[in-house]
Amino acid sequence: MKKNVEKMISVVLVLLASTSAFAKTRKIHVAHTVTNVPYDFLDEKGKADGFEIAVLKAVDELLPQYKFVFHGVSDEELLIGTESGKYQVGTKGAWLTEERAKKFTIPSEPLAASVIGIAFRAENKDQIHDLESFASYSGKLIPISPQSAQFSVIQDFNQKHQDNQITLVPSDVFDIADSYLWVLEGRYDAYFVLKLSFEKNVLKETGPYHQFADKLAYVPYKGIPTYPLFNKKETELAADYDKAVQKLRENGTISALSLKYFGEDVFTFVTE
Repeated sequence: MKKNVEKMISVVLVLLASTSAFAKTRKIHVAHTVTNVPYDFLDEKGKADGFEIAVLKAVDELLPQYKFVFHGVSDEELLIGTESGKYQVGTKGAWLTEERAKKFTIPSEPLAASVIGIAFRAENKDQIHDLESFASYSGKLIPISPQSAQFSVIQDFNQKHQDNQITLVPSDVFDIADSYLWVLEGRYDAYFVLKLSFEKNVLKETGPYHQFADKLAYVPYKGIPTYPLFNKKETELAADYDKAVQKLRENGTISALSLKYFGEDVFTFVTE
């Protein structure tokens, strides 16, 4: 009888412990964009998918005190909702900017990276093989909106290359639809664009500019780290995220996921 009572007490204690642990699990609402393939999107079944989503799910598995719940939203809703606290985290392939650092808590560990470089006329392959040689060739770059993170990347390049400048002309629009055509026409000599965008629009057979695939060339410049945006109050959550990402980087999970979604390890392009 005594043994049975002790066994029952043991079972009850185990149940109470597990209930207590469950009660301590905090639900974390993660907002993400829905068409930013392959970073963050909804699959054919309407479920969250993409490289950043996959990494955050792996982070969640390492943090039993949290339960991540994903919400596909518009870009505007993501920013407003995360800043207000409706969502604790927002992920959209975001580059680090001064404005974002003021509005959100930015972790130390990046979530992904965007590889950026220049698209130029294939006939200039012998003269242009990186950003430095392009600056020497002419430096005539398609105008960039000052609101775009690309603008600051070229500014940084010019600061580091005082004797070999790229002409940085501010554009009054965020995206110039005819950029590839302007390069082919000779109005400008290069278009500063994401590698992924060039692949989708030019190299892919269904891309709108695929007919010019043999007339355009591309060289990457560098990988720009992207970060999840945490609500300003979520400093502890951001610190826990950092620890988890460090483990995922060390055990090869992030490299494997990058190969799955990008076909290459995008972090090899990150030089700083």
